[in-house]
Amino acid sequence: MNSSQPVVAADRPRLDLPVFIPAFAIAVIAACFLVFRPEQAEAWAAHLMSLVTSQFGWLFVIFGFGTFVFALWLAFGRFGQVKLSRTDEPPEYSELSWAAMMFSAGIGIGLVSWSFVEPIYYLSTPPLHIEPHSARAAEWGHMYTLFHWSFVPWALYAVPSVAVAYVLHARHRPLLRISEVCRPVLGNRVDGWVGSVIDTLIILGLIAGAGTSLGLGVPLVSALTTSTLGIEENLYTRLGVIGVWTVIFGVSAYKGLKAGIRILSDINIFLAIALVLLVLFVGPTVFILSLSANSLGLMLDSFPRISFWLDPVKDGGFPDAWTLFYWAWWIAYAPLMGLFFGRISRGRTIRQTVLGIICWGSLGCIAFLSICGAYALHLELDGVLEVSRMLSENGIPATVVEIVKTLPFSQVLLAAFTVLSFVFLATTLDSSAYVLASISTKNLYGEDEPGKRNRLAWAFALAMIAVGLLFASGLQTVKSLTIILALPLTAVLFVVFRSLTRALGEDFGKRVRKPALVIAPTNNASNKES
Repeated sequence: MNSSQPVVAADRPRLDLPVFIPAFAIAVIAACFLVFRPEQAEAWAAHLMSLVTSQFGWLFVIFGFGTFVFALWLAFGRFGQVKLSRTDEPPEYSELSWAAMMFSAGIGIGLVSWSFVEPIYYLSTPPLHIEPHSARAAEWGHMYTLFHWSFVPWALYAVPSVAVAYVLHARHRPLLRISEVCRPVLGNRVDGWVGSVIDTLIILGLIAGAGTSLGLGVPLVSALTTSTLGIEENLYTRLGVIGVWTVIFGVSAYKGLKAGIRILSDINIFLAIALVLLVLFVGPTVFILSLSANSLGLMLDSFPRISFWLDPVKDGGFPDAWTLFYWAWWIAYAPLMGLFFGRISRGRTIRQTVLGIICWGSLGCIAFLSICGAYALHLELDGVLEVSRMLSENGIPATVVEIVKTLPFSQVLLAAFTVLSFVFLATTLDSSAYVLASISTKNLYGEDEPGKRNRLAWAFALAMIAVGLLFASGLQTVKSLTIILALPLTAVLFVVFRSLTRALGEDFGKRVRKPALVIAPTNNASNKES
């Protein structure tokens, strides 16, 4: 049977126990290991991370830049007008809801965690051996924040999204799994142990990426909540935050895409826009806009250089600590976002999908990060608040709270940022639970959703990871695991990209390959020749 023909499922979607049981066990074991053997886990992870970054950093930067170029080829090449469906139907979701779900799921709590403080880190430890705390360090620090959250990361999300959407909606294959996307290259081997290995790597990468988001998000939400309520932060308040947050994203994951995740995302995007505009207009507006425009120009001017900078001679550590970590984080999340974005992209063309993901995602991140980051730099440079000192002494959550307190109506804004952080974290993790449930479900067509109990089980598994991180303080361990697991995932994603081009070539190669165009001879030219 031709792989481009639709597959008719023999029965309804059901739990795939051979996938669900080992995958769910991995999540539980990871949480227990963080709690009971934190020092051993940290030592192993740190050693392996050092090995990966020192030996394979070149692979991460080449893979990231290459994916960005490949995404542009998909959008503007001969397959750009291919429809991600089998009919000429309109998109399943409106542009606003589609962009909101992608942005909320793709970024999550990390945006709130880093938007105020990342430029401050770079001010103290700038890239390219720039003098710390100099004017140039401030400009390059602000720019590097935008670089780490814009074009390359969203390209890493866009390409697997197209691959998943094409297999799911155009070829109508019944499994929402990365292994199924690899079928054009690997053939029927994806039905055996090869497919199981691929999906297991996807789950491991997802757990590591989600664990990093949890490790960053729970302390921040707890700090914002306790500051808003005027109570002391301790272990019990953080457990309370996890409990409330689990209820929010558990209900959302239980209700599914249209009744849960979409509504949460729509609320989140409006709240994020309102807050970032408020910071812009009550803060030093001209300084924020000027620095943002300067950083955008600096990034476009330096994009090739910073995309490949690894500091191999002086080995100052900046690329390892920041760029390689971010690229690994995006790679770990890329299969998840490919499955989720691909699921919600039915009815769009390849060009609309690629440009929509890259442009909407980059625009949202650049706007949020440039405004909040410039405001934090203003506080530091003008001596209003010693942000860099607070960051080194008290950490990210307490620093973010103090920065928000410098704004007018600080208590109202603290409450608003608390709600935003809750919902950002919930939308990221309920989409994670949704995809984990999809991977462990048989016969799942594009219009179907995995079982509610399956989605709830993964929601609570992620909550267990959060509790494990809370007791073990294992954020650095999870960050290290993210980089380690991203290495084999680059191979999986390469197979995904090759499978996409092979499938498109099989289905549309001759139809979209245009012949050379020449000017038709005029009558005068014909008469002269005769």
